[in-house]
Amino acid sequence: MMTGVTYTTTRQIDTVIFDLGGVLMRNGRQSDLVRRFPPEVADAALRIFMGDYAADNDHPWHRLERGEISFDEVRSLNRASLAEIGIDMPAPAAGSTAPPMVFDPNHDMLDLVRRLRSAGLRTGILTNNVREFRDLWRPLLPYDELFDDIVDSHEVGLRKPNAAIYELALTRLDAVAGRTAFLDDVLSNVTAAEAVGLYGVVVDEDSGPAIAAVELLAGLT
Repeated sequence: MMTGVTYTTTRQIDTVIFDLGGVLMRNGRQSDLVRRFPPEVADAALRIFMGDYAADNDHPWHRLERGEISFDEVRSLNRASLAEIGIDMPAPAAGSTAPPMVFDPNHDMLDLVRRLRSAGLRTGILTNNVREFRDLWRPLLPYDELFDDIVDSHEVGLRKPNAAIYELALTRLDAVAGRTAFLDDVLSNVTAAEAVGLYGVVVDEDSGPAIAAVELLAGLT
């Protein structure tokens, strides 16, 4: 994990893979979901709604991210458990399949993407995402110009932290794990990437340190 390490300016990577929410977008973090609930039940609500995010199992949210069920089905499956802790899960508005959300691009991170590409590195996206959110983020950026490939969990039937999805992303980018950096805001996803052999970079709400770590790995400084 790229923290507290001394780097050289020699290029150590040829490819950089980015998460979407919390990395290329400033929002989309688990903390954003937590803020939707009263503080006294926020942690319990997150656990009910998303399960153990460091695992990959049959929790409804995990199944949603693998494209196996819909967002409305997740609502229905979680409604009773949320009600037990005093959270009323409202029915979706007419014609809506997902909660209202406006993604906020992280322009500092996007500038890094452009500089990496100018320096000849490959770039990709590996995102745990859901079908109902696609039309909220896909129109925001010229993804085809900025990235060589996008692996979206609901499209491939796999999700982080399953090692298979990292291996798929590497294969589609024709990349080598030991020459690839992976950025994510979720620690368990970064740890899983490191287990596959990638350089793992955790992105905090202040993305500056993560950007600096990639600049050093890529020999941009």
